[in-house]
Amino acid sequence: QVQLVESGGGWVQPGNSLTLSCAASGRTISTLAVAWFRQAPGKEREFVAGLKKTGGPTSSVRGRFTISRDKAKNIVNLRMSNLEAEDTAVYYCAADTGNPITSSLSLASTYEHWGQGTQVTVSS
Repeated sequence: QVQLVESGGGWVQPGNSLTLSCAASGRTISTLAVAWFRQAPGKEREFVAGLKKTGGPTSSVRGRFTISRDKAKNIVNLRMSNLEAEDTAVYYCAADTGNPITSSLSLASTYEHWGQGTQVTVSS
């Protein structure tokens, strides 16, 4: 069974940076397609960044956010820079054992496994 647990969320002032981590268990992260989504109160869940099993980040990664794998620690990270108040949301990591095409990385339906989310609040 694949389990995902996010961490690293919290409060940060606008303009600062923050890195989120998603620890995977039950399967090595290198054998999974992975992604980050976020959902703000009253809004639908939206895609942030995705990464295929191989070949690097070929998905549509937002300019201020960078997704990466740390194979040694079996985690996937999301580095967020120049944070804005509009970035406030619950951030979720997701993973799947399949081989989605690039255009499918942004679809929530692509992923079988999800974490419970971590809150990120950006304010002064």
